[in-house]
Amino acid sequence: MAKKKKVFLIIFVFITIMGIVGFVLGKKYYNYVFDANVIIEDESAYIYIPNGSEYADVLEILKSSDYIVDIEAFMQVAEWKKYPVRVLAGRYEIHNGMSNNELVDLLRSGKQSPVQLSFISLRSLPILAGKVAVYIEADSTEIANLLMNTETAAKYGFNEKTFPAMFIPNTYEFYWNTSADKFLERMAQEFKNFWTEERVQKAENINMTQSEVSTLASIIEKETQKNDEKTRMAGVYLNRLKVGMLLQADPTVVFAVGDFTITRVLNRHLKVDSPYNTYIYAGLPPGPICIPSTSSIDAVLNYENHSYYYFCAKDDFSGYHVFASSLAQHNANAKRYHNALRRAGR
Repeated sequence: MAKKKKVFLIIFVFITIMGIVGFVLGKKYYNYVFDANVIIEDESAYIYIPNGSEYADVLEILKSSDYIVDIEAFMQVAEWKKYPVRVLAGRYEIHNGMSNNELVDLLRSGKQSPVQLSFISLRSLPILAGKVAVYIEADSTEIANLLMNTETAAKYGFNEKTFPAMFIPNTYEFYWNTSADKFLERMAQEFKNFWTEERVQKAENINMTQSEVSTLASIIEKETQKNDEKTRMAGVYLNRLKVGMLLQADPTVVFAVGDFTITRVLNRHLKVDSPYNTYIYAGLPPGPICIPSTSSIDAVLNYENHSYYYFCAKDDFSGYHVFASSLAQHNANAKRYHNALRRAGR
């Protein structure tokens, strides 16, 4: 009987010890998996995993972020959940207090937080490249090399002069790990989306291609920031084109000179020999002088039908313009403006 009690006691002690060991291991496992292991001062932050990254790269990214309290605990859970063989590039939003389980599930899911890529009227494609590179993984040099490549332009139906017309200013949702090539593919699709049948028909009604519309829109973009006078200004230029008058648009001269600090076009600037100098060459310049806003493009397509052939800045310095049908009327308007400049000491 005593022997049986001894055996029972041994079994009881063994089971108790195993239970304690199991409890300790289970609690440790639970803590590894479910305890908070992400500490962020703000409510959230982002982890950026570049294309081509491997598990070791992710660990370095997490270590350098200083968001992970116990990297060894993260590694243990990552191994259990087989994350090392399922590394997906992207931009991931993490939150303060996340557990290893939540973090690993997020990273292995590939569920990225998209970026809102916005651009408005921009002066040139290299500037666009720098703007875009802020939002996506591709760097500005890589993007600029594509944008300035004649073969790239031809691929999408443009040449190196008209290529800026493909980029329609707006706010677009992208994944951070978008490549330069994929960015261009998306812009080409957005160009097609923008140019609806109605817009294409309106361009045909004024005997212009889409690129020509954008070229004229780019001039208007640089002439005025007042959206409510853009259609009237478009009408002026279209009237000039119809009768074969020189456009004589100062922004094209600035573009031809290449000095964008010019605030007043002088006679010496007007003599620069360039196909973009509309004081010398008739018709539209070879391509857009900037990436025009959609308001300027639509202003051309919905131009105001009137008899004006001239305009100059108003003498109240409001940024608006005064329009004229005759050269004599225009000269009188221009004289008032220049007198106002002298009085203001400008």
